[in-house]
Amino acid sequence: MNASAGNRGDKIRSDCWVSVELTNSGGLDVRIKSKVERLFGKEIEQQIKDICGFFEIENAVVEVEDKGALKWVIAARLEAAIRKVKKIDSGFLFPSVNSNADYHPDDVPRFSRLYIPGNSPKLMLNAGIYGAHGVILDLEDAVSPDKKAEAQILVRNALRSVDFYNTERMVRINQLPAGLKDLDFIVEHGVQLILIPKCEKAEDVVVVEERIKEISGDDNVIYLMPIIESALGVVNAFEIASASVSIVAVAIGLEDYTASIGAQRTDEGRESFYARSAVVNAARAAGVQPIDSVFSEFENMELLKANALNSKSLGFEGMGCIHPAQVKVVNEAFSPDEKEIEKARKIVEAYEDALEKGFGVVSLGTKMIDAPVVKRAQKIIDMVTKLK
Repeated sequence: MNASAGNRGDKIRSDCWVSVELTNSGGLDVRIKSKVERLFGKEIEQQIKDICGFFEIENAVVEVEDKGALKWVIAARLEAAIRKVKKIDSGFLFPSVNSNADYHPDDVPRFSRLYIPGNSPKLMLNAGIYGAHGVILDLEDAVSPDKKAEAQILVRNALRSVDFYNTERMVRINQLPAGLKDLDFIVEHGVQLILIPKCEKAEDVVVVEERIKEISGDDNVIYLMPIIESALGVVNAFEIASASVSIVAVAIGLEDYTASIGAQRTDEGRESFYARSAVVNAARAAGVQPIDSVFSEFENMELLKANALNSKSLGFEGMGCIHPAQVKVVNEAFSPDEKEIEKARKIVEAYEDALEKGFGVVSLGTKMIDAPVVKRAQKIIDMVTKLK
């Protein structure tokens, strides 16, 4: 009986392929093919023996074709192969971690979130250096069905091992109910925010939140971002956005939404104007951030900029990125410009001056200033401070 995991071939980098064949005798026969075998062969062999020992494998042939994989990648690929060959889905190599104790997600800028395929370790290694406010390790659409189980383990190990710097660590799970199994691999291993795809009703959020609490209790708080991707989801947008205090943002996914209503997605976005406005209003009413969809034409930066500015004008606070090159353009588009910042400062100064003088009415030039305007201006100033 044998099974394999990982990727192999001439174009593979920072990854490996591992095969495990169980035998009746002979102990562990570890066969390593790697350009760094002379330097790290013994270390890799010992790692393989340690992991096999954890899973109580005494007799097996283990083959490794290494293409520059780090230890956490080799561990993930070997564990995935072992789970397949032994048909097990429980038991973990690592203790749980709670890295969210000092994490405060309220009003965190989320101008950009960068999607990283959950089965591509080479893309994970430097994901935190591009300046995105969030990195999404994607277990859903970016992973082929036959690689889902492998991706669960790889994403878990990446959460524990990769330095994402100050980037918010996000994971998009699979559509429910399959996504509930993903939670077993990420909840206690460093994820800060979970995206719930194709969310259509409040119960979808509740089920995810209940499963998170079953895994780690009430102490390890993990925040949620439902993604609305259908006509039914848009109709229930406020119900979804207000389903839990753990929700900090609501996103819209336009590729699936336009398919849901039988329309083609266009650059002008007329077909999605109602849905995007509905999601913005629902999010604002629920007191959470509205986040726009990804923009798929990653080579057209001018069109991306125009799309991001239009998104901002609708009330969104950020959007998704499918390529690192998009991050800078999106961040600049959603950042307050000099005119916005200067106007915000004048509004706050006028408001504070009026309070000091005991005036009941606040004005700036010929315009009256009310509380919502001051609150919005203060938010811009606070945002600029956080972005420095």
